[in-house]
Amino acid sequence: MAEPTHERLLEALLDSWDRNNAIMVGLLRALPDGALELRSMEGSASIAQAFTHMHYIRLVHVFEDAPELSRDVPETEWAVEHDADRIAGMLDESAKVVRDALKSRVGKGREMDMHYDHPILFLQHMLWHEAYHHGQIKLTLKLAGRPISDDVAGPISWGIWMDKTTGGTTAIH
Repeated sequence: MAEPTHERLLEALLDSWDRNNAIMVGLLRALPDGALELRSMEGSASIAQAFTHMHYIRLVHVFEDAPELSRDVPETEWAVEHDADRIAGMLDESAKVVRDALKSRVGKGREMDMHYDHPILFLQHMLWHEAYHHGQIKLTLKLAGRPISDDVAGPISWGIWMDKTTGGTTAIH
């Protein structure tokens, strides 16, 4: 069994991943009507495709780095999906897979198989990757003249990251 300090560190890491997923699903839910089809420019991915890409990346990296915990990887990386509820379900599903992989590998003191020297680097890559796409999505909305106001975006992003009272807004177990 891990020492109490290590258990608290692991729980903080898992909570950061749960918060990240809550932020991504919150952004999805805050999109104005019709925004899933918006693109920053002709030929670029739609907002919906950015979300399905994140789902794909989560699953493919677990498949490559912790295959014992993997699920089926979608055939299409940039899938076209028009249903926000379906996308939210996909994100929740793949977030759980990432969470389980992180918990297993950190808990066992085991490296990732292919890409990362340590499971925390895997988590950091997932967070960085999704923050990148979060910014792209918000910029696409601005370019289309349909920005999400700071009054809406703040509580569903920075408010979740900095909330000290709840220990996280979601628990994917």
